[in-house]
Amino acid sequence: QGQLVESGGGLVQPGGSLRLSCAASGFTLADYSIGWFRQAPGKEREGVLCVSNKDGSTYSRNAVKGRFAITRDNAKNTVYLQMNDLKPEDTAVYTCAANSVVLTGKGICSQTISALHDYWGQGIQVTVSS
Repeated sequence: QGQLVESGGGLVQPGGSLRLSCAASGFTLADYSIGWFRQAPGKEREGVLCVSNKDGSTYSRNAVKGRFAITRDNAKNTVYLQMNDLKPEDTAVYTCAANSVVLTGKGICSQTISALHDYWGQGIQVTVSS
């Protein structure tokens, strides 16, 4: 039974950085496309940054362009979300997902329902506040 586990969240001041980790067990993460999603209190879940391993495309929502990036460490079976210049509006629960079906990064990010992905993490809190 595969699973994804996020770590690295917490409290950070505006302008600071965090790196979230998404570690996979029970399956090979490199075989899947990756999506990072977030949900702020009282708001709908949104796709933040998604990378397809089918066509190589990346989708990043405008609010995080130039500040967030995805990297992979296949040896550790882990992907990371590097978040720089964090803003209070980035405060949310962040969740990673692994997907083997959807073709594009934009398509992955549009799938905000967990059941549409092969694997879905438990989520981790990121709070940006002074």
